[in-house]
Amino acid sequence: MAVCNVNALAYLLIESAQPHRWQPFLAEVVGMMPLAAESSGWLRFKMDAYCWRLAVVPGDRERLHTAGWELDPELALNDVAEDLRAAGQIVEPLSDSDCALRNVAAGLRLFDPSGQCVELVQSCALDYQPLQSPANVLRFETGFNGDMGLGHYVLPTRQFDACYAFYRELLGFERTDSMHFDGPDGGQRLHFLHVDNPRHHSLAIYEAPQPPDNGCIHLMVEVTDINEVGQFMDRCREHEVPVVSTLGRHCNDQMISVYVESPAGFAIEFGCDGLQLDWQQYRPTFSRRPSEWGHHWQ
Repeated sequence: MAVCNVNALAYLLIESAQPHRWQPFLAEVVGMMPLAAESSGWLRFKMDAYCWRLAVVPGDRERLHTAGWELDPELALNDVAEDLRAAGQIVEPLSDSDCALRNVAAGLRLFDPSGQCVELVQSCALDYQPLQSPANVLRFETGFNGDMGLGHYVLPTRQFDACYAFYRELLGFERTDSMHFDGPDGGQRLHFLHVDNPRHHSLAIYEAPQPPDNGCIHLMVEVTDINEVGQFMDRCREHEVPVVSTLGRHCNDQMISVYVESPAGFAIEFGCDGLQLDWQQYRPTFSRRPSEWGHHWQ
């Protein structure tokens, strides 16, 4: 039985030694709203009613540093921590200053079997300030008042089975779909996992014999109209952002999207029309191909 149930992907922290490269990319190309710089050195970006969704934090590497997952505020966090410790996890509470930086009431920090930093947080603050996108993005699809979370990301790991057990058995993620990619070494597995909101998946775990140092295959953000995707593609051309995969539609989540290279080297998937599902009526699937059309990798 899972120790807790996760509601949504609340935020991501990206470590960078070159934060100046992220500011124009996230603001002028992706279209997130940059917030005023702070003494912490964090560069924060807003997408919706939440105070912020993505922060670039100073460091020595280019990588996805931390995933913040939002829990039900009614859960007893101390009990969650004790249950996780009983399951063999090393868990520490977020300090008051940590919580203030993240605009959350409380939280826990631990690491998944791949080494990815995971934060379980409660009561993320909403400021309800409208999105003022430098790229004129009208709206990012994050649900009603952000209840579907910021999007999804794909975690590459050698510890595929252990990571799947961590997210499935401890944190209560559920499988939406699976794929298997054939290769000379037997191929790699890919599991798509959803949490307690209608988004098709908020996390995917990819079996990688040699995971990239940046800790991520891609990060997805969603908009509400195909024209927004086309305008994003124009901005990428204008800013000379490399395309990783051409426009296409995925089979499993029906997302129409394009992939481009981020300053950290992992891809940003920018798309629309992703499925929103009723989990009471859904049966997990096993897909043999990733896309109905397009998505030609460069």
